[in-house]
Amino acid sequence: MPEFETADLTERERARIVKTAVSPRPIAWVGTTSPDGVDNLAPYSSYNYVSSAEPVVVFNSPNADHGGLKDSARNALDTEEFTVSVVTEPLLETMDATAERLGPEESEFDAFDVERAPSKTVTPPRVADALVSMECTLHDAVEVHDRLMVLGDVTRFHVADDALVDGKIDSQNVPTVGRLGGPFYTASTPLPFERQN
Repeated sequence: MPEFETADLTERERARIVKTAVSPRPIAWVGTTSPDGVDNLAPYSSYNYVSSAEPVVVFNSPNADHGGLKDSARNALDTEEFTVSVVTEPLLETMDATAERLGPEESEFDAFDVERAPSKTVTPPRVADALVSMECTLHDAVEVHDRLMVLGDVTRFHVADDALVDGKIDSQNVPTVGRLGGPFYTASTPLPFERQN
C-alpha cells in the first residue's frame, strides 16, 4: 500500500486525498443577508454539526489569507446570522449553480430563481423547497490554517411534512446529497441494515 508524507505532497494533492477520504460530505446551503440587505446563498461541503443537545452547526470557508472570505462567511461574521438549508436530490442542480461566484451586490436567490422562505428568528431567508432548514446565530468563528470555521447556534428548525413519519423526521424521506472527492456528488440511499448498538 503506498504511503505519503503530508509534507511531500502539494496542497492540491493533500486536499484531494482528504476530501475523498472524508466523504460523503454533507452540504450546507448557507443563506445570509449582507449589511446592505443583499441575500446571499452558497453551498459548503465542509459542514457538520458540533453539538446536538444544544444544536451547533459549522461550515468552513477559505479564510482571508487564502483567496479571501466568501460572501456567506463574511456576511455571517458581519451580521451574526445565517440559515442552513438541507440539499436533497431534487435541489442538486440548482444548488450546484449557486456555487458560481457572483459579486457581493448580486443575490443567488434572484440569479438562479431560488424561492425564499422567511425566517422567524433571523433576517436571512431559507430555501423554500428545502425539506429541512435551520436558523442560526453566530456562536463563534475560528481560523484553522487555510479555513475559517463558522459555528452557529440553531435557534429554529423547519421540517416539511413530507420529511416526517409519526411526527418525527425520517432519513428515508430526506434524500440528502453529499459531496465526494473531485467533481462528484452522491445521493443517500439507506442500506437495508439497522444499527445494533
